Amino acid sequence: MDKPFLEKLSEEGVLGDGAMGTEIYGRGIFLNRNYDELNLSSPTLIRDIHLDYLNAGAQVLETNTFTANRPALAAFGFENKVKEINRAGAKIAKDAAKGQAYIAGAVGPVSWTFKQASVLGDNDIKAIFAEQIQGLVEGGVDLIILETFLNLDELKLAYEAARSVKKNLPIVTQVTLKYEGEEGFKGIQPAEACRLMCGWGADVVGVNCCTGPVGVLEAIKLMTPVATKPLSAFPNAGLPQVKQNRLLYLATPEYMAEFARRLVQAGAHLVGGCCGTTPEMIKEMKRYLKTLRPTKRIESIITLTPTEEIKKITPMPVEKRSAFGAILGKKFAVSVEIDPPKGLDASRAIEGAKFLKEHGVDVINIADGPRAMARMSPIAMSVLIKQQLGMETVIHYCCRDRNLLGMQMDLIGANAVGLKNILVITGDPPKMGEYPDATAVFDVDAIGLIHFINNLNHGLDFANRPIGEATSLVIGCGCNPGAIDMDIEVERLRKKIEAGAEFIFSQPVYESKLLDKFLAKSRSFLKIPFFVGILPLASLKNAEFLHNEVPGMQVPNSVMDQLKKAATKEAQREIGLKVAQEALKEAHDMTGVKGVYIFPPFGKYEAVLELLKVIQ
Repeated sequence: MDKPFLEKLSEEGVLGDGAMGTEIYGRGIFLNRNYDELNLSSPTLIRDIHLDYLNAGAQVLETNTFTANRPALAAFGFENKVKEINRAGAKIAKDAAKGQAYIAGAVGPVSWTFKQASVLGDNDIKAIFAEQIQGLVEGGVDLIILETFLNLDELKLAYEAARSVKKNLPIVTQVTLKYEGEEGFKGIQPAEACRLMCGWGADVVGVNCCTGPVGVLEAIKLMTPVATKPLSAFPNAGLPQVKQNRLLYLATPEYMAEFARRLVQAGAHLVGGCCGTTPEMIKEMKRYLKTLRPTKRIESIITLTPTEEIKKITPMPVEKRSAFGAILGKKFAVSVEIDPPKGLDASRAIEGAKFLKEHGVDVINIADGPRAMARMSPIAMSVLIKQQLGMETVIHYCCRDRNLLGMQMDLIGANAVGLKNILVITGDPPKMGEYPDATAVFDVDAIGLIHFINNLNHGLDFANRPIGEATSLVIGCGCNPGAIDMDIEVERLRKKIEAGAEFIFSQPVYESKLLDKFLAKSRSFLKIPFFVGILPLASLKNAEFLHNEVPGMQVPNSVMDQLKKAATKEAQREIGLKVAQEALKEAHDMTGVKGVYIFPPFGKYEAVLELLKVIQ
């Protein structure tokens, strides 16, 4: 690298690599092996993993030495190879990097693998750490990273050992915290840990592992105000789940990358991944972070000082904001989705909207770059429909493509031209579409944007400053009753409603039992109209595509089985329609369901009329 590590870190954000153990396991090495010893027996395997992270964009490569201390290696008979294994680990990483990344000597706690560590004296523990670190220094590391420490006393001993081996070598100290969601942190508190680590003299302090990126982000937010040194953050890819006897991390690269962006915005200078993270995730993080510099978090630049009085305007009642707002909850409303054109000719979409209006559909909703494909702006499409048909529209508005400034300008502009209904969504990842290298912005997620639109409806901009007059936008949000983790989805829906959502459009539902369960879990806070999503499947091929290639879409095995048994494509279409009709009929009578949100298959609007027959 062209600059010393700490100098580079002082000027810009630095991207670390991801999990080593996850990659080793994924390449067929079972857990009964000692992974650190692979530096000697399988150096090519370890080098290939480093190269994958380097090619993904990592600027820091951690050595494969997390548990390469004497007690841990003794369990496998390698206690006399401590320095050799650590030295080899450093040299393998250095050879892979060829000067294109910093090499961090990874050191984990002794207490993880040596349960009798508590009976050792401080000097004994320091000697164990020093032996390992000496091997890393001999191998040529650029810095030492002390990570995944649950005990601050042990972390301090490791830090002191590292300083004793090579005084001027940069040291990163990272604590692992117990995050309990709404209850906050149990045990070690982030701010106190940060103060202590900075006080020792560590060059970079931070947090890694935990239960996932949410906990790490919350910790960084609490560390930022008290930190006197650069902060680091290496979250897990969420909690693993057991699938077919394998531990799998279900977080997506886009999810991890979005949190990497938030971590930098919250004040982290060094960001990477811990358990479950992969080269693909690091590559996505690189794309998300390439325009960012570590700064004070967004919350700090949009908060007024306590001496300033925030003057909020009382929002206009929902029923007076728009024609759609007037019918919300008053009738079982019907909304149908239309995709804008990829070019200039919007005639087909307008003809479709005209057909639907003539057949009693209440509102048209306009997708915003569905599946990350570039199409006409949903705001422009809505203006055309309003001008030519006088029909009410719901604009999908995603967080993927615009920064906070652009969002605020769009929303004020939409209100000014009479487009009042906004469905806030996160947005499909760019790599799905025709421009996979496009940068996804994600300054905020759907919850944050809903909060900001609610601000506008109170006469305040995104920075809580008065704008003179309140907008009158009707705020909607999405949800996915078929999410892999229903409890997390329910919790996100609760937060969206608390932020200010006033109606809900769901992803397509095919099983009424699943929807009923989701609604039951949400009943305590679900006080706004819920529109059930219905998408009639056109064929088995269509079902397989939606299930496997479109985020948020899940087609149950029972439905797939029915489609597979159909002899012809027309028979498959009839089954798809029947399944959709049954789902709509049963949802129609469920408590809280106040409308339907229909996805017409391939723009075949006649299918909408067939579907609606069951509730007419």
